[in-house]
Amino acid sequence: MSTENNKKNYKRANSNSKVKKTSQNTKYKSKSSVKNTNAKPKKQYKKKPVEKVAKPPIKIAFLGGLNEIGKNLTVFECNDDIVILDCGMAFPDGDMLGVDLVIPDFTYLEQNKDRVKGIIITHGHEDHIGGLPYLLSKVNVPIYGTRLTIGLIENKLREHSLDKVSLQVVENGGHVKLGCFDIEMIHVNHSIPDSVGVAIHSPAGTIVHTGDFKIDCTPMSGGMINLSRFAQLGDQGVLALMADSTNASRPGFTATEQTVADSFDTLFRRAKHSRIIIATFASNISRVQQIINCASKYDRKVAFSGRSMVNYMNVAKELGYLEVPENIIIDIDRLKDYPMEKIVLVTTGSQGEPMSALSRMAYSDHRKVSVGVGDFIIISANPIPGNERTVGNVVDELLKRGCEVVHESMYEVHVSGHACQEELKILHSLVKPQYFIPVHGEQKHLRKHMDIALSLGMKRENIFIGDIGKVVELSETQMKEVAAVPSGKVFVDGLGVGDVGSIVLRDRKHLGQDGLIIIVASLDVYDGHVISGPDIVSRGFVYVRESEGLLDEVKERALDILEDCAERNIHEWGVIKNKIKDDVAKLILQRTRRSPMILPILMEV
Repeated sequence: MSTENNKKNYKRANSNSKVKKTSQNTKYKSKSSVKNTNAKPKKQYKKKPVEKVAKPPIKIAFLGGLNEIGKNLTVFECNDDIVILDCGMAFPDGDMLGVDLVIPDFTYLEQNKDRVKGIIITHGHEDHIGGLPYLLSKVNVPIYGTRLTIGLIENKLREHSLDKVSLQVVENGGHVKLGCFDIEMIHVNHSIPDSVGVAIHSPAGTIVHTGDFKIDCTPMSGGMINLSRFAQLGDQGVLALMADSTNASRPGFTATEQTVADSFDTLFRRAKHSRIIIATFASNISRVQQIINCASKYDRKVAFSGRSMVNYMNVAKELGYLEVPENIIIDIDRLKDYPMEKIVLVTTGSQGEPMSALSRMAYSDHRKVSVGVGDFIIISANPIPGNERTVGNVVDELLKRGCEVVHESMYEVHVSGHACQEELKILHSLVKPQYFIPVHGEQKHLRKHMDIALSLGMKRENIFIGDIGKVVELSETQMKEVAAVPSGKVFVDGLGVGDVGSIVLRDRKHLGQDGLIIIVASLDVYDGHVISGPDIVSRGFVYVRESEGLLDEVKERALDILEDCAERNIHEWGVIKNKIKDDVAKLILQRTRRSPMILPILMEV
């Protein structure tokens, strides 16, 4: 009985549970299935697609630093705001007779000076700060840089009597807000401390500019380049990369600065009985620190020669970038107070510049230092492209005087401050830019850097090879070249800025190669006939005493022309002078195969 009752109870229980479930489902269905005939039909709203706001484009204008070494100046333009990156100078070529230095053409910046928000400087080398005094005299805006960079700029502006300029120190990793731009300073390795690359954050996107850089795992100061920040920027998205191309044709990696320290130690031991003279860039503070360390180790005194060298060392010492043991630095006037084997002289002139300290020593034109047997001279720098012959001439003169000369190709007494191919590949791979613009170099460097980018998978249409005056416009969707801006080279000659142009240089070259002939004559004010002369003055053309016959011919030809013009009633001086120039030039070319400059001077009496 009990078993049967249990079965009945189980069935009853199951039956009840099924009913309950069914009734629950029925209730649920009834709620969803019952139609409310009085309810108004609901309107069906379609979601509007979110419109993506197009980012504004950014323009980049190149006023220097492309297809040349030095004179670096780049202009960034977005939302009517302008930011300038670097403002350098370049050394004159051999054809630029009498020119002291070359700076960019600032016409475009002068035309838009109300839109310029500031100048960012990546480091304190002359090819990045040398043009500042000339720009600031026309466009006075704030300058931003790291501590050593601003210290060097302040010293330079003081020399040019520019004391009303806002100089702002920004630490590595710091940000500068300029209009719509947010400029981020990123620590890099170079041959001068406190060097930075920049991330230019703009409404158009982020542009990374490396400045001058290399990857040095054992730098003399400042720590290794901040590769992790470049990688973070790459992960966040970079619109364009602008990277240093100076060593793009060199394979492998740039050697660490530590190799130079080892070479100096070897050479100091070798020259233990000689006076050591080391020529290097005044701005290479890390190199000078190595020299001071070696001099201290071998119990030598250190003196500096060259105005720029003294200025750089004073600034570096004041700001704490140069560690100098007590009593090791002496004035150059005290060199005679010490034996030669106790002296290290650090000097400018590693590029063979005619007015530099080392060049004056080589040609016996230095007021305080005479070199000869017993001098051990180290040139701790690579010749800038185009300076090889000049440096070679200085080396030859030093050797003639009995000096022993060591330069870069003989020992590792110099390493570059610029990245080689493998370092460039690392940076490209970290940044992963949408577009790429190689900068800082001649055409062969820019093209080689483009090849590196192509080998890493960059599309050719996303690479821009620029030139001075060209402008590229970047956006999320395209990169295109737009209208060019005024650009070129401005020559500084003494106190004159821009008053020497290509025509003046051509005339200087002409005078230097072929000389000058001046033809002076006095003409009757009424009929144009010759009253006196013509007299012939020759400079730099021929030795007068040995060429009297030729000069007599020139005089006769000029007289014939003047009398012929008088007979034909020609009184326009421009016509007469051109006739003299042409006919005398033909005569001289026939007789000598030379083309001197011919300058007629006519006076009416």
